[in-house]
Amino acid sequence: MPKIIHYRDKCIGCGICFEMQPELWRMSRKDGKAVLLGAEEKRETDVLVVNNLLIKETKVVAAACPVKIIKTLG
Repeated sequence: MPKIIHYRDKCIGCGICFEMQPELWRMSRKDGKAVLLGAEEKRETDVLVVNNLLIKETKVVAAACPVKIIKTLG
């Protein structure tokens, strides 16, 4: 299954992921960083298993991330 990996600790809070894919991302009111909805936290990273359609959309979001902290597998 395809996965989205988000290195949240390196997030700068620019919000581009939320703007491009609001069904998967929120901006935290607590620290201003992006939150990958429904993700499981594993060793300071967030991992979310998704379908093939979402992984294609997320690859575009990952390419737009200015600090390149969103990765896609699959």
